[in-house]
Parts: sequence; structure tokens; C-alpha cells
Amino acid sequence: MGAEQDHAETVGLTALAWVAGHENLLDVFMGSTGAGLDDLRERAQDPDFLASVLDFILMDDAWVMEFCDAHDMAPEALIQARAALPGGVQTHWT
Repeated sequence: MGAEQDHAETVGLTALAWVAGHENLLDVFMGSTGAGLDDLRERAQDPDFLASVLDFILMDDAWVMEFCDAHDMAPEALIQARAALPGGVQTHWT
């Protein structure tokens, strides 16, 4: 695993903690993904699960800005972290 993916997983884990710290947002995340509290604990190191957390935050510009402001991170860094996790690279057919 490269440094870029390591960093992306760290961002994903930070994002998971951020979502978990917002009860209403956590309820929405769990409802939309079907994840339970056990999943949050058991899959916290799973790159696929962390990718789903970043996908969730990236669904709403306000969440992106709040997360990035809270962690002194540029929104582009969040997008780059997502791109480094599984499923983040878009396929180009041409």
C-alpha cells in the first residue's frame, strides 16, 4: 500500500469519526448504507467502507465544507482522498 492510500485511509477514518460525532448525520449515514454500530467498529480499517464514508460526505456541499473547515483541509484534498480509495478512479473508455 502506498503513501497516498495510507493518507486517504487516514482521511477516511477522520471522516468516520466526524460523522459519528454528529448524531443526526450518523443516523442518516447508517440509514442510507444499512451499516450498524458494529459495522462502524469492525470496518473502520476497511478501505471500501472508508470510501463509502467519503462518498456520503461528498453528497452534500455543506457537509464537505463543515468537515474540511473542522479539519483545516481543502475540499480538493477530500476529493483526492476519495480517488485514492477503492472505486475512486473513474474509468475512461476512450
